[in-house]
Amino acid sequence: MKDAAAAHAFQHVDWCRSANLYQVNLRQYTPEGTFAAFARHLPRLRTLGVDILWLMPVHPVGRKHRKGRLGSPYAVADYGTVNPEFGTLQDFRRLVQAIHAAGMHVIIDWVANHTAWDHLWVTQHPGWYKKNAQGEICACEYDNGREIECWTDVVGLDYGQPTLWPAMTEAMLYWVNAFDIDGYRCDVAGLVPIAFWEQARAALDAAKPVFMLAEATGAALHRAFDMTYDWDLYDLLLRVARGAGGPADLAAWLQRRQTEYPRDALRLCFTSNHDKNSWEGHDVELFGDAFEACAVLAATLPGLPLIYGGQESVLDRRLAFFEKDPIAWKRYARAPLYQWLLALKHDNPALWNGAAGADAELLPDAPQVFAFRRSLPGNSVTLRVNLSARPVPPRDGEEALPPWGWALDVTG
Repeated sequence: MKDAAAAHAFQHVDWCRSANLYQVNLRQYTPEGTFAAFARHLPRLRTLGVDILWLMPVHPVGRKHRKGRLGSPYAVADYGTVNPEFGTLQDFRRLVQAIHAAGMHVIIDWVANHTAWDHLWVTQHPGWYKKNAQGEICACEYDNGREIECWTDVVGLDYGQPTLWPAMTEAMLYWVNAFDIDGYRCDVAGLVPIAFWEQARAALDAAKPVFMLAEATGAALHRAFDMTYDWDLYDLLLRVARGAGGPADLAAWLQRRQTEYPRDALRLCFTSNHDKNSWEGHDVELFGDAFEACAVLAATLPGLPLIYGGQESVLDRRLAFFEKDPIAWKRYARAPLYQWLLALKHDNPALWNGAAGADAELLPDAPQVFAFRRSLPGNSVTLRVNLSARPVPPRDGEEALPPWGWALDVTG
């Protein structure tokens, strides 16, 4: 199964092999909420060790049926320009150039499943949209596995209409060709046919080799995408933080991951993102004292780690989604932790992404300790993490671990 799922027509870009990802909520990142204001953070982020910046949607937000005062960034009104809230097209071009000059890459959010009600395609190409029983364009519905969500501010695109495919592909090519972006994070990618993504990926790579992240899970998506979301790991880390999961659960997760996915399929590991923070909870309320231990696991287990902008300064509140609500940057209290973790990954090929890195070998330890080693010839990283609020006394030559503490050993 792993070999069959591994078949794809693209190669990962070399720069993703030891990389991490940093998500930027432009609206909330600075008081100004502009491209230019965010650019002032680039030296700090490069010092932190960030490799790839993911910008949430840069496009104009629809006004019809808008939620809140500013609306959802994922209710796109025009694929061909930028949200004036952020600046101009020239401002965006300067930002991309500054990111590249700083030695980083940039991907932008792409919303291919739906548009705002007042997107120009609604009037120009109504046949490209899904209809209700009465034949009317209607609000997009989404089955999240627990309930049917009605997204009242957007309307769903119908990929059964073949003329939609080249239009959407051309829209994606524009940002690569005109602004030299390095790829896309594709919103609800699993709701769009994989065949569309495969042909779009081929067209994009013909223009410039890109990096593609699907907001979805499933081995088949790796036919078109470099990386998919590891929601299972996120859910498991939450259980661990609440005392409802432990080393055996992580071992079972790792076994599933290494069985169900091809070795070179990159998985996104995270403790937060815009959805989790705004709708489910901030780092402190979700993880409590276990947060840093979970962040260490997300950064060292097989996968590509994500930092959601603000986490390096202890993201201790939920950011509003439809209103202006700037991050309170305070003193960057967790920046040293993230800087250490990102450098650890850069400096140790055993921790690199996909087939460039090593699998995780589980090691015996105390009942509440999750221990593993990732080894390549000439380089080995061993990590022990206490998954409990109880201290672990020294044993069998291993050092003691404080509550939610960890110990690291690197050779080579």
